[in-house]
Amino acid sequence: PPPANARRAPGPPDGGWGWVGGFGAFISIGFAYAFPKGVAIFFKEIQDFFGTSYSEVAWVSSIMLATTYGAGPISSILVNRYGSRPVVMFGGLLCGIGMVSAAFCTSIMQLYICVGFITGLGLALNLQPSVIMIGKYFLKRRPIANGLAMAGSPVMLCTLAPLNQFLLDSFGWRGSFLILGAILMNCCVAGALFRPIGPGTASVKTLVPEEGKDALKQEVTEGAMEMSSPMNRPMRNKTEEDEERDCCEKINQYLDFSLFKHRGFLIYLIGNVLMFLGFFAPIIFLAPYAKHIGIDEYSAAFLLSILAIVDIVARPTTGIIANSKWVRPRIQYFFSFSIAFNGTCHLLCPLASSYAGLIVYSIFFGLAFGMVCAMLFETLMDLVGAVRFTSAVGLVTIAECCTILLGPPIGGTLIDTFGDYKYMFIKCGVVMVLAGTFLFIMNYYNYRMLAKEEKERKAKEEDPKSVRTETEGRNNWTKETTQDGPELELLRAEQEGLKKEANGT
Repeated sequence: PPPANARRAPGPPDGGWGWVGGFGAFISIGFAYAFPKGVAIFFKEIQDFFGTSYSEVAWVSSIMLATTYGAGPISSILVNRYGSRPVVMFGGLLCGIGMVSAAFCTSIMQLYICVGFITGLGLALNLQPSVIMIGKYFLKRRPIANGLAMAGSPVMLCTLAPLNQFLLDSFGWRGSFLILGAILMNCCVAGALFRPIGPGTASVKTLVPEEGKDALKQEVTEGAMEMSSPMNRPMRNKTEEDEERDCCEKINQYLDFSLFKHRGFLIYLIGNVLMFLGFFAPIIFLAPYAKHIGIDEYSAAFLLSILAIVDIVARPTTGIIANSKWVRPRIQYFFSFSIAFNGTCHLLCPLASSYAGLIVYSIFFGLAFGMVCAMLFETLMDLVGAVRFTSAVGLVTIAECCTILLGPPIGGTLIDTFGDYKYMFIKCGVVMVLAGTFLFIMNYYNYRMLAKEEKERKAKEEDPKSVRTETEGRNNWTKETTQDGPELELLRAEQEGLKKEANGT
């Protein structure tokens, strides 16, 4: 067996270079979340240029967001295979290529491909590895680090909203896309900051013990076959075993499908799938809504900046509150409240018919939006743990991409049908209030079941009957080994020793 300290992944530094990696995550996550919203500044001009409807032009951001989330499993597999640094750098390259290509598009369908699919895939390769690296760099300070990294989204949105309006007035939407493609290449620099923690990585830590257990288990089995019937049961080499391995088992090394048996994961998944049906549409249509009621272009873009400024403060503050000893044990309740609060803001938005009312709405929307985003991944890690978090992120994002894809186009269809934005805001508000209520009720049920299961486990451990049964079982096993002869007794002792060594690798 290997030495005890061989290939062991070091623990999270919780500081030091971890803050530098957190800054890289700040940039990558900021572009991944803010860019699909900031590009909405160009929608009115693109709509007039191609002669399309609100719902058709909304597909640009919708496809980009859906690809960003739907490519989560691909990103997770690449991170497990190659690490976060090369994946993020390749994603930044794809973002630049997609936006530069979009500057030469001659139809809305070409925009779907260049901006939606290519740029969206690049953003996906930025988002997932950045979130995963925060979990590797931090443990005790993880909620605070997540809040600071997630603050990259409002900072980028606050910058991109007026910048995009300036670029549009100065260079048109084609020239703006060329410049934005160059700006997105900075994701390659952010990826270069993701220095591996040590010679061993988390994937080595999780995969090597399993391989060691399989190898040791195979050796023990072969030894038993040789002693029992060496003539009739020939040894099987490793090549034959690899050929018989099922394809699903190979995939399961990268995506843990057993998470679908996890009660807390399923509750989180259902609630988030419902939530994303109304999560992104309001922020995408906020600036067009302001222009629709007669507000000038720069004032409409400034609404996104106000939302982003409040969001900047809300995310790290939420991380600090979530890390407190009063909230962290029941962080799922706090997350449910944030979603319901977000939906309530959308339900009240139609009452804001003036610019002052929209400013108030933007302030509360920024607060609610920041609260949800700061805890979006922290609550998932709280449910499944850091070891299974990589697979959980991939599985969640692929399930969420369907409602992310449909959310903005449904809102655009409501605007085209009724000629009024208020029905889009009401739809989003109702959906998010329902999602928050569902998560609150089901998390209450999950906490009750976890407490009940923990109580039963402790009662079973303290029950003298169960202890006596285990003692009798060990005595019976010892008695059987003495009756089976010295050779098999020696084999069983060696087998138990190998199992203990495998568990310790």
